[in-house]
Amino acid sequence: MSEPILQISNLSVDLPRNGDRSHAVEKVSFSVNAGEIVCVVGESGSGKSVTAHSVMGLLPKGQLTPTGGEILLEGENVLNASPGRLRALRGTRMSMIFQEPMTALNPVLTCGEQIDEVLQIHTDLALAVRKEKVLAIMEAVHLPDPARIYGAYPHQLSGGQRQRVMIAQALVLDPVLLIADEPTTALDVTTQAQILRLISEMQERRGTGVLFITHDFGVVADIADRVVVMEKGQVVEMGTTEAVLKRPQHSYTRMLIDAVPTLDPPSREENAAPIMLETAKLSKIYGTGGFFRKTGEVRAASEVDLKVRGGETLGIVGESGSGKSTVARCIARLVDPTSGSIRVGDLDVATMSERELRPHRRRCQIVFQDPYRSLNPRRSVGASIIEGPVNFGTPHKEAYAMARELMSLVGLSPDALDRYPHQFSGGQRQRICIARALAMRPEILIADEAVSALDVSVQTQVLELLEDVRRKFNLALLFITHDLRVAAQICDRIMVMKSGLVVEQGRTAELFAAPQHPYTKALFEAAPGRTFEFARTPSM
Repeated sequence: MSEPILQISNLSVDLPRNGDRSHAVEKVSFSVNAGEIVCVVGESGSGKSVTAHSVMGLLPKGQLTPTGGEILLEGENVLNASPGRLRALRGTRMSMIFQEPMTALNPVLTCGEQIDEVLQIHTDLALAVRKEKVLAIMEAVHLPDPARIYGAYPHQLSGGQRQRVMIAQALVLDPVLLIADEPTTALDVTTQAQILRLISEMQERRGTGVLFITHDFGVVADIADRVVVMEKGQVVEMGTTEAVLKRPQHSYTRMLIDAVPTLDPPSREENAAPIMLETAKLSKIYGTGGFFRKTGEVRAASEVDLKVRGGETLGIVGESGSGKSTVARCIARLVDPTSGSIRVGDLDVATMSERELRPHRRRCQIVFQDPYRSLNPRRSVGASIIEGPVNFGTPHKEAYAMARELMSLVGLSPDALDRYPHQFSGGQRQRICIARALAMRPEILIADEAVSALDVSVQTQVLELLEDVRRKFNLALLFITHDLRVAAQICDRIMVMKSGLVVEQGRTAELFAAPQHPYTKALFEAAPGRTFEFARTPSM
């Protein structure tokens, strides 16, 4: 058997002093062979991304320092490589696909220019030859109309198309190693399936070794040849996909697998409570074209009818651009609906003025996908939680006492109110956002992709928290997600949207058992790992 293209041996990377542990990664060893996909799994803080960034030479200087071991790329130790040598290796011998293409791509350069930049740096090819090569790689990653996308900017493409541009950029020089760091986390299931299929296809065609970092075990089941499980900077288990996912040996691996939600909805009682939220023919139309002249329109949501009772969870599922978030933002009146009604109790909030909406702001709260961007980094979490109640007249002392109670409710220490968002993990920040929403004592809570970027174990905890507060406060919960597994576990009813239209809705168990619309069936077909039987610990 030929030598591995990547061999990591006893890699240790130190954390700054006064951290929660001394090493970001400690004595990590594993390899990647040509034509092989190795998935590295573990919770946030397990050392997955630090390991990948060590390979690429992208660790922040002065903060994370390799102190032991070696990383051999085709026999060359990249830890000893000079900055110039690392620059030469990146793109030619190793490449990386990052999690969020919108932050990884340059917003002021066209997509074609950004792929061409790799060729300019590493080759002496003429402009015409480079352009021909760029268009060829765009076609290879199945980008529609490569000539148009060559001249398009990142913001003009969908999330899946931007991710394909990044893949094209990474593969244009046929590297022997491709590192993919959570490249499908924020994508809907059908786009995710396309990207995973593309990575596998390119890897098989070119014989590239792939180091794939993810927390989605469905993805692991679908694409991995071997699996490396990391916990707190150490490798705790390693083996073939079949062995690790069906015969896990380590307790941490078993915990992660047990936390993977299933596509089997639990039984739920029929809810007969009064209707708390109802929309009728709710529509939102955006104009397209220049600032002074509109040339067309986009129906982001079209005649949407929905009902949510007190203590009930309605899930809205669909691809990016289906209208899920538009409906949520109309209900919260973060955007103004074009037509239709939004009834909360006896009031129609669809046509209210900003002054009239003030009471609605208290009754309807929203938890967004990214808790770090939702919280003010310059404010303590306590200040963020009490801001709303204080603005509505609650005395500061009373609001602070309530904030302490809410921190306990969401499973965090009340003594942490004086800390800042960056001092918490992603899951903890999402709990703080939930506490901030609950501080307003809302009747309606909207969770817009609130768990999509979280590890499976943290995701489970946040879902249990949402279920708990829904029951405790009798909330009408609107849960927006592209993850059908998550929707199965938390939603009483499901509404499926496509291109702004509701194509199907019904009770969760019934819809999952027998989806009727072709689009709904396509969503189920695209769910990663849907047929894989994970080894789960029997419930007591």
